[in-house]
Amino acid sequence: MKIMKIIFMIAITMAIAISLTMKNIPEQEENSPHLHSTSSTVLKMPSKRGSRFLAEQQNPRAANQCRKDNEICGGGTNSTCCNNKCVYLQTDSQNCGACKNKCKYTQSCCRGQCVYLFMDNRHCGKCNNRCKKDDECIVGMCSYGA
Repeated sequence: MKIMKIIFMIAITMAIAISLTMKNIPEQEENSPHLHSTSSTVLKMPSKRGSRFLAEQQNPRAANQCRKDNEICGGGTNSTCCNNKCVYLQTDSQNCGACKNKCKYTQSCCRGQCVYLFMDNRHCGKCNNRCKKDDECIVGMCSYGA
């Protein structure tokens, strides 16, 4: 029973301390230090710091902000702006060869075409891995089991 009384007293003390602290905040804001600039204008410093992420502005050259402007994506490179993102149409399986052209789950994007790496003789196991003339691509390997 004594422990309960002690915990109750500590909780009341903390509540009173917090309420007194919160009551004094407006008085501190009025008396806060001023930021003096070279001009005659006096600026008040903010009393509560807001999130720095809210004040950030988006980088206009960021990959997710190209807004159909291909120059932001590197100009002469093979990167293209699709859905406000710079993508490589030759290798991106979500935008393979053209924007919004998605490859199937088991396909990969090689040279802008959706291919099955486990059975394509031109892209056997990985992009641009061509099997020899008489070999076949089986399970992603040229002449498997031969």
